[in-house]
Amino acid sequence: MTRESIVDFFAQRQQYWAARDADGLASSNAIDGTVVSPMFKQVRGREAIATSYRRLFETFPDWGFESEALIIDGDRVAQPFSASATHVGEFMGLPGTGRRFQVQGVRLFRLADELIQEERRVYDFTALLIQIGVLRSKPGY
Repeated sequence: MTRESIVDFFAQRQQYWAARDADGLASSNAIDGTVVSPMFKQVRGREAIATSYRRLFETFPDWGFESEALIIDGDRVAQPFSASATHVGEFMGLPGTGRRFQVQGVRLFRLADELIQEERRVYDFTALLIQIGVLRSKPGY
């Protein structure tokens, strides 16, 4: 893929994020692609990836995803992002709390055949757990 086609590819994905379209997002993944995430561990296959997006949007129905400028190196892409949502559904055994959270992170991709072959999500999962009340923290000095 060219740099321009990669930018267009991720612009389309941003539209799927805005619509909370699980199937649209998963359509960007290879049939046997993988996603590694703190939230869902390792997910393999397009249908399982779509299911993980559905679960995400059930738990956090107002999920907002904002991408920063992509970092592109050949078939590898890094996508810094921020996400925010309200914890409504069950998450890690905790019923919805109604609490809002915001996290920053980066998603790392390997592309092939104009699809996502591998995706690794890296974000401040601890901050998310603190903000929804799973973990407690003390202010630092």
